[in-house]
Amino acid sequence: MTRSTRQRERTRETDETEDQEGVRACPECESDNLVKDSDRGELICEDCGLVVEEEQIDPGPEWRAFNHQERQEKSRVGAPTTQTMHDKGLTTTIDWKDKDAYGRSISSKKRSQMHRLRKWQERIRTKDAGERNLQFALSEIDRMASALGVPRSVREVASVIYRRALKEDLIRGRSIEGVATSALYAACRKEGIPRSLEEISEVSRVERKEIGRTYRYISQELGLEMRPVDPKKYVPRFCSELELSEEVQTKANEIIEKTAEEGLLSGKSPTGYAAAAIYAASLLCNEKKTQREVADVAQVTEVTIRNRYQEQIEAMGIHG
Repeated sequence: MTRSTRQRERTRETDETEDQEGVRACPECESDNLVKDSDRGELICEDCGLVVEEEQIDPGPEWRAFNHQERQEKSRVGAPTTQTMHDKGLTTTIDWKDKDAYGRSISSKKRSQMHRLRKWQERIRTKDAGERNLQFALSEIDRMASALGVPRSVREVASVIYRRALKEDLIRGRSIEGVATSALYAACRKEGIPRSLEEISEVSRVERKEIGRTYRYISQELGLEMRPVDPKKYVPRFCSELELSEEVQTKANEIIEKTAEEGLLSGKSPTGYAAAAIYAASLLCNEKKTQREVADVAQVTEVTIRNRYQEQIEAMGIHG
């Protein structure tokens, strides 16, 4: 890289740094000569070499430009495509406000014309029953994902799984809601988001038994590789809902790790296993919660907690 190119890059990085709301001067030497290393995600003082900030997230574009003309040529507009919409977000919509570009109300003749245009646009967007069903299924996935509070990536994966099931004609003979819910559950497992079948069924319009049956079917037919759910992933959320301390959380994870090494986890429900470990940890840390309280949060029965608890304390050599 030539000196002039380095200088241009440095100028660009300095401009980006000045636009940030973060650190603008080195806390060590008070120099404002800060350079951003995009590859490492670091903000470095050129005078003394101090790494002022690290692990920065770059919200800018993935391309590089060294002058205004290059920026204009490389810039793109519009939202990215998404699998969560039946048309992948490529179509536009006509606003219902009935106002012009200046915010003024349009004439009655224009309103009538816009009404007809909107109606035809809606017909064009979902031109057949297949697209209407896909639109409904994806809206169901979005609704359930919002209720569960899962990240956007899970919605994208669930939408891809549903589209694959539709392409392979796995929907035939099954409800759209059932397949959509199963796709969401599969996506949660693939992305490592701890959501149990009970939690999924609570926000769904179909029964738990149907969800489980459909999930097993589409997983097998689509060849989805699912790793067993780690019970430890449920511990932080359950402990938070039970208002238990970090000490209890650490102890519960320790119980899960040690008893899993003994082979106790094989064939057991991860939610029930996590709940029992939390119950045991709460007793050991003098933050006792009743079996009923833990069972309600984990959505398992008290019998499950009692059985797993007895197995765990015996494996740990603890006398309850």
